Amino acid sequence: MRTLICGSMAYDNIMVFPDRFKNHILPEQIHILNVAFLVPDMRREFGGCAGNIAYNLKLLGGEPLIMAAIGDDSQPYLHRLHQLGLNAAHVREVPGTFTAQAFITTDLDDNQITAFHPGAMSHSHLNKVSDAHGVTLGIISPDGRDDMVQHARQFKEAGIPFIFDPGQGLPMFNGEELLEFLALADYATVNDYEAKLITERTGRSLEQLAEAVKALIVTLGGEGSHIYSEGKRIEIPCAKPDQLADPTGCGDAYRAGLLYGLQQGWGLEKTGRLASLMGSIKIAHRGGQNHKPSRDDIAARYQAAFNEALW
Repeated sequence: MRTLICGSMAYDNIMVFPDRFKNHILPEQIHILNVAFLVPDMRREFGGCAGNIAYNLKLLGGEPLIMAAIGDDSQPYLHRLHQLGLNAAHVREVPGTFTAQAFITTDLDDNQITAFHPGAMSHSHLNKVSDAHGVTLGIISPDGRDDMVQHARQFKEAGIPFIFDPGQGLPMFNGEELLEFLALADYATVNDYEAKLITERTGRSLEQLAEAVKALIVTLGGEGSHIYSEGKRIEIPCAKPDQLADPTGCGDAYRAGLLYGLQQGWGLEKTGRLASLMGSIKIAHRGGQNHKPSRDDIAARYQAAFNEALW
């Protein structure tokens, strides 16, 4: 059962400034800001929502297909996909562009300065859902604006159920457009901040929005998550992580758990619990794709967290 994952693939360039920004930025001179920060600690992580979701779904034993756009600098990422056994047939290389990249500088107070270059991601509309075969479930995660709109309509036309996961792309859409996404989708998932934003833009409560889909999932960080479905709210507890190392990619790991459970035909409660567990496993590791639990490890952790068998 193939799952089509539409979204971004990106490099996350993470740098640590061993001082505090406030010691080098003069507030009274902010209008002529010209500063440079020496960052002796730097790492590059493989990321992007589609890449992260596919990585986690593969850990679970799913069959993800990534649909994304990458640039001339994509060879290291393509090599990684090959090593992981991830299908890259629908990962389009766009000549003359860079793969989407985030440049994140963090100081000793955990303040961050981030620059994001979308690069090839802006050309994801060249990909068509109909190009992928044998797909029984999909997800639309953050990508180029036009791409997200077109892929939602293409999923609907193809009769393929999908999750609408606007993420950081949500501010690109007005209330009317968000309601169209929900009308096309079978499921939707947002975090607590995005939930507040979508209710403000649509003028509808979460309960009202949930009426448009089979299930609306709202993640609450360390407080677990809520699944709104058929007029009820299912409360999903947070699985306890080994440590809190890095939240980057936790939402993507959670969504992989949702996709796997839905593909298996599980109930929403069990599906939500697996999603919660995947997020907790990820948060104990730096980067979005550096955790490496086996399926047996995942099953054992699920049993310990929720006192029931996973497989």
